[in-house]
Order: sequence, then structure tokens, then C-alpha cells
Amino acid sequence: MKILTRSLALMFYLSLAQHCIGASIQPRVKPGIDVLRDRQFDLLKGKRVGLVTNPTGVTADLETTIDVLASAPGVQLVALYGPEHGVRGDNDAGQYVESYLDRKTGIPVYSLYGKTRKPTKEMLKGVDVLVYDIQDIGLRSYTYISTMGLVMEAAAENGIPFIVLDRPDPLTGIRVEGSMLEPKYKSFVGEYPIPYVYGMTVGELAQMINGEMWLNDTLSCKLTVVPMEGWKRTMWWDETGLSWVPSSPNIPHASTTMFAAMTGVLGELGTVNQGIGYTLPFELVGAPWADGAALAQYLNSRELPGIFFRPISYRPTTADTISIRYEGVQLHVLDRDKLNFTQVELWILDALVHVFPEYNVLTRAKPDRLEMFDKVLGTFEIRRQLMNGVPVDEILRSIDQQRALFMIKREKYLLYN
Repeated sequence: MKILTRSLALMFYLSLAQHCIGASIQPRVKPGIDVLRDRQFDLLKGKRVGLVTNPTGVTADLETTIDVLASAPGVQLVALYGPEHGVRGDNDAGQYVESYLDRKTGIPVYSLYGKTRKPTKEMLKGVDVLVYDIQDIGLRSYTYISTMGLVMEAAAENGIPFIVLDRPDPLTGIRVEGSMLEPKYKSFVGEYPIPYVYGMTVGELAQMINGEMWLNDTLSCKLTVVPMEGWKRTMWWDETGLSWVPSSPNIPHASTTMFAAMTGVLGELGTVNQGIGYTLPFELVGAPWADGAALAQYLNSRELPGIFFRPISYRPTTADTISIRYEGVQLHVLDRDKLNFTQVELWILDALVHVFPEYNVLTRAKPDRLEMFDKVLGTFEIRRQLMNGVPVDEILRSIDQQRALFMIKREKYLLYN
């Protein structure tokens, strides 16, 4: 009888667990591709489709957008276009990507991170409509939005409609932080005059790019955004109920996007490591010459809201760092809603300059790395201020003032509350 009772209890708890698991995987948010499928692909019926995508282009139940459109009735998928890292996401950052035939579908895959970063007329031959479905991370320097803009430009030049299947901003849609891009620093890691953390979905940003005439020669394309259902601006990624697909090799988790916002720019200097090549990308700040305890003490004494810095020793596993011992800090987020990404980023830079003056990261870096550092920040002014000892709080105030006009401009392009 006891065995029977235990068996019934076990069956009850297994049933309850299955129910809970099933409930947890029902997403609160429906991405644009799911909405389009619910609409029976109305925008694509009878058309030859070119799809700009990568592994993040998936439905809420993780079916690839490639497979969905390839099997959609009345839709002919004729071309694929891949951004940095490629359509299948198996290329490193900055690595040249070749064009090829997709092994599964036999469809041509055109690289937009190889011989060209903008689709040519030949690459668009036979395409009636272009569709964009890529998950972004909400940072200006992440090159997918630059690719999106160049495809929009090609669409405008060739009279091809452009459709964005919208996706969440994993950093929420209310966080707008960081330096504005100055025109002279326009590059592929900073195409548009927006803050570093811009607080918009890719669909909203596409509307702003189009509406503000930021395409080359003040062009605008025939743009349609398929909005999500259920997304709210205050949502962090884990609140959407969606599964995270790594958006690039060093963004394995949705939470990594927060750390990239705080330490990503450091990697451009080449003088410190931020966990790339170790198991915690963007969650560390370290160097062979650093004193982790001293760095942690300096940063924690600032009592920055929502974060704690723990001393750490580690050994990266990339070819040029194997067996080298690094010291530094690990960033522990205590309350993400209290975090100010830009504040953390600037205090880390300030700490590296003041705690280790003999290894000044802003003067030891090679000229080409400093140039890229400024391009990612979109300005030389921040580096100049840090080198001249301008207090971090004063730098933050000037950054906040620069955002005011952007906040007004972006309002009319927002699709969600």
C-alpha cells in the first residue's frame, strides 16, 4: 500500500512538473515571424522572397525562419543574405564570410560581410521582396543594424519592398544610454546618429532610419514592419518567455547583452581582456598586469547601484593567451533595474587609468585600436575627457544632455507601450 501511495504521489508530481514546464515554455511574446505565419504570409503570397537572417531568425517554438518561409504555401524563397558571422552563425567576429549554396535548401546564400556589405543588383536579381529577421542586442556597434540599413538602401535603389519581422530589444525598450554618434565617426560599427544603447526594436529603428532619411542620398524604401504581439517596453528578455538563441559566438545568453553594454568597448583597446576567450564573455575585466583586489576595491568604493565587483584570477583559452594568468574583476549584477550601463563602463575605464597608471590603457593602445575605440563610442570626446581627468559624473551629465533631441525624435517611431 505504501509503495502504491508513493507511486501515485510520484505520478502526481511528475504530472505537475510537466504541466509547469509546459506552461513555462508558452511565450508571452509572439515575434514577427509568428505573427506573419498567423496571417497566412499575406505580405509574401505569390512573391519571390530574399531573406536576411542568421540563427536567431526563429519562431517562438524555435523553427527557423528559413524553414518556415521555404515551406510556406504560395511563397517562393529564392535567396538568403547573411550578416557578420554568416547565415549559420559559424564565423568569428570580423571574419570574412563567403557566399555559397545552402546545403539544406539549395538556395543561394549571399554574404553581406565579404566582398560587399550591401546587396548588389546581381544579388537581388529575381527578388520581389526582401525580408529581415535577425535578433539584435540593442547596441549601436552591433553590426546587424548596419547591415539592415544597407539592405534597406539597396531595396530603395532597386524598387524592392523591405519587410522587418520585429523582435524584442533584450535590454528593454526604455533604456536609452551612452554617447551619441558624431557624423565624423560614422562607420560599420556606428552607422546612425543614435545613442550607444538606443532602446528600440529593430522594427522601430528601421522606421526611424527610413523616416529620418538616413539612407544614402536621402533615400527611403517601401518599408513594412510586422510587429510583435505581447511585447512591452519594460520587458527584459526573460520576461518574454522566448528562448534565447546566441546572436553571435560571444553572446551565448540574453543576460550577456547587459555585460556587453558595460564592457564591450574595452575590447577595442586591445590592452585589457573582458572575458572573451574565457567562459564568461563580457563579464570580466582583467589583464596579466592587473591587481584584482585593488581594482575591485576601487570600483566597489563607488557604490554603483545594482552591481558588485569580485576579484578574480583566470586563464583565457585562446591561442595567444593560453597559460597566461589574468587578474581582474568579475561583474555581478545584483539589480538590473538599478544598473546604469554607461556609468559602469566609464567607472571601469576610470579605474583602469587611476589604479594602474603605469599601464594606462588609453595611452598604451595602438593607434588603430584607439581609432576603433573612438568609432565604437562614436566620439573622441570621452577618451579626451578621461585622459584629462574629467570626473565621471561630469562626463555622464554631458552624455545625458546629448540624448535629449534623440528622445524627442524617436517618439513618433515607437510601436509599443
